[in-house]
Amino acid sequence: MSSQEQAVAHIHRDDVGARMGMWLFLFTELILFGGMFILYSVYRYLHPEAFHIAAKELNTIVGTFNTAILLTSSLTMALSITAIQRKQKSLSIFFQIITIILALGFMVNKYFEWTAKFHHGIYPGSDILLSKPQGEILFFGLYYVMTGLHGLHVLIGIFIIGMMTRLTSKGIITDTSYVKLESAGLYWHLVDIIWIFLFPLFYLIT
Repeated sequence: MSSQEQAVAHIHRDDVGARMGMWLFLFTELILFGGMFILYSVYRYLHPEAFHIAAKELNTIVGTFNTAILLTSSLTMALSITAIQRKQKSLSIFFQIITIILALGFMVNKYFEWTAKFHHGIYPGSDILLSKPQGEILFFGLYYVMTGLHGLHVLIGIFIIGMMTRLTSKGIITDTSYVKLESAGLYWHLVDIIWIFLFPLFYLIT
């Protein structure tokens, strides 16, 4: 095997290892949120009526808009990977920046949504919330923990994609070396998938 072939093989092994490592990380994230979904299911089974009443306090329109934002951001992230594979560096950077802007838009909407809840005295430990039935207290406890943790993942995703944009602009991520961008895309798709589950659980209870 020539030195060039050895180098190619080494890069291939590194890429495979990086992809496997990313999938293992995503699996641990699924376990984390999966446990929370199970906890939610148990409490909802025990307090169905209280969960239904508490869900009416949430703004379905805002939740729907945020869902559309994240779904669009998944598309732009996928397009950024396709662009770099086709040697369209500028287009890839453009789609990465659009993804970041959409993610920031999601967080801005979430900020105003949480602010409205705090303004109405519906937050963990508040007198108004503690005066409600146990089922409603549990609903909002899960709401703040699960959407808050998801929001943290969105912020981490913004930072990661920002780093990928920088690496792409510096020529480190290219059409022959894009595994980092691909891994960032996998992480972002997971963030979107988690929200797709959170949205109906909290906003569309019937």
